[in-house]
Amino acid sequence: MKRTILYITSVFVLSMTSCTKDFEEINTNPNTVENANPNFLFSSSQLDAFNNNYFYTSVLECGGLVQHYATYKEASGVGDKYLDNSVYYNPYFNLTYVTAVNEVAMAARLFSVKPEDSNKFTIARIWKAYIFHRITDLYGDVPYFDASKGSTDLVFTPKYDSQESIYKDLLKELDEAALALDPAKPSLGSADLIYQGDVTKWKKFSYSLMLRLGLRLSKVDPALSKAWVQKAIAGGVILNGDDNALLKYTNGPKDFNKNPAALDSRINDFSANSFGQKNTEGGKLAKTFIDVLKATSDPRISVYSGVWVGTNQDNSPAIQKGFPNGLKNAPSAADQGTYSEPNQQTVFRLDAPLVILSNAETHLYMAEAAARGWFTGDTDKNLFENAVKASFLNAGIYGSSHAINNATPYLLANPYNVAGSFDAKMNQIHTQVWIALFIDEQEVYANWRRTGYPILTPVNFPGNVTNGVIPRRLKYPSTEAAVNTKSYTDAVARQGADTFTTKMWWDK
Repeated sequence: MKRTILYITSVFVLSMTSCTKDFEEINTNPNTVENANPNFLFSSSQLDAFNNNYFYTSVLECGGLVQHYATYKEASGVGDKYLDNSVYYNPYFNLTYVTAVNEVAMAARLFSVKPEDSNKFTIARIWKAYIFHRITDLYGDVPYFDASKGSTDLVFTPKYDSQESIYKDLLKELDEAALALDPAKPSLGSADLIYQGDVTKWKKFSYSLMLRLGLRLSKVDPALSKAWVQKAIAGGVILNGDDNALLKYTNGPKDFNKNPAALDSRINDFSANSFGQKNTEGGKLAKTFIDVLKATSDPRISVYSGVWVGTNQDNSPAIQKGFPNGLKNAPSAADQGTYSEPNQQTVFRLDAPLVILSNAETHLYMAEAAARGWFTGDTDKNLFENAVKASFLNAGIYGSSHAINNATPYLLANPYNVAGSFDAKMNQIHTQVWIALFIDEQEVYANWRRTGYPILTPVNFPGNVTNGVIPRRLKYPSTEAAVNTKSYTDAVARQGADTFTTKMWWDK
């Protein structure tokens, strides 16, 4: 947030400098904030929503907490060992406001000026909701209504809003936006890196995000959760792979063209040149994750993981081996290369698409809705099976050879427990969320906190700061108490202590 304040202040100071003769003609820069291209800003916000410390936030923090990842090093074991290291939890908060939040907010303001840009404005509203739900799901109460008001209203120390008020406004925004989209009007076209301005697909995305957020309320307000879930399904969520929200990348020429999950993780830890033996942060795929995939003969194991054998990764299921979470001692140098890492030919390929929201996720959430009796248009069994089939087929985004076209053997070996208790069904459904959404660690972590599934065994590493309890949130950046003192203090007084174990609103 400190960087946000400094950036906005500098823009304000520059705008107040004295004028000289012919100032407008000589000194006007078409690339300044005053003349920003809203299409460019929107594209940048899409990229910057993900190009923001993926490795720190999604691998070391969220991925370790849900036991997708483990590390044999102590300093970087923030999610693996529940240690307090602000180097790893500061950057996401600080940089998201500076980049993605400011960009989408400014784009929306510029789009709102012209009636013919109504679709552009509406899509920006949807994307802004997406960005903010990721922020609040990590920290809880955060600046929302006052965010990005430095240049417009001189608000340099924005107040933190309650997560309850944020969530209710996000759902309102998605509802209004879905209804406002008009296929007869112009849209973003190539400036939209996800759907190329296709308003029909953005409408499905809006309702699908509504479904995700609606279910997030199931613990704190079941009645409100049910209402939003039913509205989302009735509105029309993503059901076909063609409507999946994907952000596509290329292997260059610049780093921002590359898949940020792959690029950031390979730069910081999983270098292709280390061959699994000299990882800077000691990262591996976790034993919990690999063991579940192997025990259920899940063919996605070959899509997700690989073990370095010489200079190549071997993706054979039999050779995969996960590293235990919470270990104090590193394996020997010779043993380090025998553990599984993300597959660099698929999920960690530099030109791999990034899945933002897919039909596998929506089918699983609809299966939960059916199990709750909130949706009667299909059975939870059919929806569960369709989710697994969708997840298998979606592996084809990494190349047609990776698509898993036959889910029948897996479903026969791991049948849906139709006669089971509600909790048993929730365990089965959300274990699939945990598997199918691999790479989207922030959503997996949020969904695990809401449901408690799959059941994970916490670690109790010496010196951990949670007494061996899996953290429920990330702490605010260490600079916030000094830079935005009153807002920070008010948030802590309302939400609870700024610790990893304080539960946020929807988690209570």
